Amino acid sequence: MPGGEILLPFVVTVLLLSITPGPGMLYIAAQTVGRGRNAGWFSALGTHLASYVHIIATAFGLSFFLEAVPVAYLALKIVGALFLFWMGIRFLMAEEISSGPESHSEPAMHFKALRESFVVEVTNPKSAVFFIAFLPQFTDQGAAYPVWLQIILLGVAANLFFSFAEAGCVIFADQIAGLFQKSRSAGRWMRRAAGSVLIALGANLLISER
Repeated sequence: MPGGEILLPFVVTVLLLSITPGPGMLYIAAQTVGRGRNAGWFSALGTHLASYVHIIATAFGLSFFLEAVPVAYLALKIVGALFLFWMGIRFLMAEEISSGPESHSEPAMHFKALRESFVVEVTNPKSAVFFIAFLPQFTDQGAAYPVWLQIILLGVAANLFFSFAEAGCVIFADQIAGLFQKSRSAGRWMRRAAGSVLIALGANLLISER
């Protein structure tokens, strides 16, 4: 593994990144507000699991394909943006917010939240590019472990830090949603706000540069 002179800056950087609000946190907050706390937890889990796809792809050089082939990057970006648009529109058209205890424990809803967040993260080329740009900076060519293994270990550590921050986001968003759960009209507006956030995230992904 890299020495302390490399690991310390890595830990500090990851800590700062993990507490900085970004699109991932907004997505998880929108899911929590629009579908309930458990949907937020499973959305965070789906994001966590999908990040390993990017980490492994970076470790074995697969993600560099997106850097080398602009058309592939653009295609993945369009797919991810359209998926966010689709989810946002569904939120806007939904009849009721998932706030009751039965909806929170529904296995199908949990799997759906996990699956959708997994797809959103995997089809986000900006996540792939982030890991490509970030993780190799903290590897040590002279270390006993090969670079690919260092990237995986560093990626796992970073992903855990990010997931702890996302867990805090779920708790905070659920507390905010809880203030309005008893009001049907407030629940309707929360659902609309959540859908609008997802659509905005899709638009941001679509128009953003690398």
